[in-house]
Amino acid sequence: MFKLSVISDEISQDFQRVVDVCREYGVPQVEPRSVWDTPPHKLSDSQLEEMRYILDEAGMSVAAIAAPFLKCDLGDAAAYQEHLGILRRCAEMCHFFGCQIVRGFTFWKTGPAEAVWQQLLDAYAEPIRICEEEDIYIGIENEASTHIATARQAEAMYCDLNSPRVRAIWDPANEVFAEEGELPFPDAWQRMQPWLIHMHLKDAVKDPAAEGGARCVPVGDGGYIDYPGQFQALKDMGYEGACSL
Repeated sequence: MFKLSVISDEISQDFQRVVDVCREYGVPQVEPRSVWDTPPHKLSDSQLEEMRYILDEAGMSVAAIAAPFLKCDLGDAAAYQEHLGILRRCAEMCHFFGCQIVRGFTFWKTGPAEAVWQQLLDAYAEPIRICEEEDIYIGIENEASTHIATARQAEAMYCDLNSPRVRAIWDPANEVFAEEGELPFPDAWQRMQPWLIHMHLKDAVKDPAAEGGARCVPVGDGGYIDYPGQFQALKDMGYEGACSL
């Protein structure tokens, strides 16, 4: 059965507060994104030690590292090298916390993904090598602000990369915000299911008056994403990973 997790800074920048809230609601895992106003890859060794102590005291663990990996400009060589450093530091964090997933993206969107398709694939060659060396996985989150915005595009990228080290982080609401997004469940989900390594949970509805044509709502209130069906599908496939709120 899948486990509940939460992206840490959705609760607080204070990691003790994050863990206290998780314990109150019976959430066994956490996904660090920004802790003590610091992105994960910039946390010091002593800060990581403090986080692990807090988690151990609560009997909790880390589901994934919510890194900003490759949220940068495609073709910027200096930024690319910096982000490879982010991946390496997050690999160290994975080993430290006993998890294997680092979140990744596909560069800021500047136009159709098809126009830079080979560049996107080539840019993942070195990250894949690092993942193989470190025994970790990149979970790509398709997002409207990046080149790979939809499940359809993500499916094509995973097929072309053809690497077991690149998997999918599935967030049904991201499909709602993507201009060419499909119905999140079951349509887009069927594309993502074979590649799934991790999941994010938020809810959204189409709203022409909102920026981007969609807006977030509390999980279960939207009606557009069939979350009961989605959760049943996770159970049916035997998914034992985490779902991060």
